[in-house]
Amino acid sequence: MREVVITGIGQVPVGEHWEISLRSLAARAIQAARHEAGDPEIQGLYVGNLLAPTVSHQSNLGTLLADNTALKGIESWTVEAADASGAAALRMGYLAVASELVDTVVVIGVEKYTDMVGPKLEAAVSQMTDYDYEAMEGLTPTGQAGLLMQRYLHEYPQPRHGLGVFPVLMHANAGHNPNAMYRKPIKRETYARAELTNDPLNMFDAAPYADGAAAAILTTPEKAADFNHPLVRISGSAISIDRLALHDRPWLLGFDAVGHSLERACRLAGILPQDVDFLEISDTFSIYAALTLEAAGFAPRGKSIELTEKGEFNHDGRLPLNTMGGSKGRGHPLAATGMYQVVEAVLQLRGEAGASQVKNARRGMTITLGGPASTVVTNVLERMD
Repeated sequence: MREVVITGIGQVPVGEHWEISLRSLAARAIQAARHEAGDPEIQGLYVGNLLAPTVSHQSNLGTLLADNTALKGIESWTVEAADASGAAALRMGYLAVASELVDTVVVIGVEKYTDMVGPKLEAAVSQMTDYDYEAMEGLTPTGQAGLLMQRYLHEYPQPRHGLGVFPVLMHANAGHNPNAMYRKPIKRETYARAELTNDPLNMFDAAPYADGAAAAILTTPEKAADFNHPLVRISGSAISIDRLALHDRPWLLGFDAVGHSLERACRLAGILPQDVDFLEISDTFSIYAALTLEAAGFAPRGKSIELTEKGEFNHDGRLPLNTMGGSKGRGHPLAATGMYQVVEAVLQLRGEAGASQVKNARRGMTITLGGPASTVVTNVLERMD
């Protein structure tokens, strides 16, 4: 398999884009990425999306988005893996180029959450759960997170507001991200006073669902010889799954797919997890951030809150975490989130993250969850000089 590099990235601000259609939202990110890459000849388009068939009443996004951006005659289709869909689409693009079947592709994660309003929207998002045994009984993704948080606090006794360390960190990190929804910091006291939504989970524990689109151009180092930016290589990529229904898992707090995905990606990259300079993880809910750090081995079981309190995951800490705000600060455009993670990691590795820049960043990792780690995609990215 040959090397794969990212030569162009594009994103739109995460938010409620009532006035923009799904296809136009995607086109803005795709065109920005193509322009930055020097408008290369594209041979494939891979789309990560979750809600469009239900919320936007639009399937066959591969054809729609390719046609709308003048990419005719190429191969293109949609990848769906809940809110890990964008990251899974990146893996498809990576495999296509690495296998030598194509030379240059576009990967796009796009979600138009605001194409529907009302209770049906929550039902659409809940389709990522086990419909027969969870969604039919009224269990939503937020409800799942509340149950996991309750179990976590039972197994590792500590104050409920301890998990507030994660949204406080994310809001602080989002302050310098021009594409983030929430760029104002919050205090721990504010978190502690927030209204409960799914006891013990409160409103600050959940990332806001939103619209968004982020894209990247993937090609080979030879094709990118004249690229003006530092090249970023995808040195490792892996995907793993767990039981879909929480009640089928032997241990609710294990998030086993995180460890399996990370191990495979690191093996492919030829590194150990501690070799990365920063980490981008899914913090759809505060409890997911804690469980991901622990499942990945970056914190002992039950100790992620304590280590975060000590500054281990701050910008100047041992392992900077969600350097541009994560889903809590940036917003959570579901299927597009994994591609936002990748775009932000590329900015860090190029040294173009502005006030969010991690000093001397050479290698980063993204860990994207589909649901409560039902699907996990891990990508290792490295700067090439």
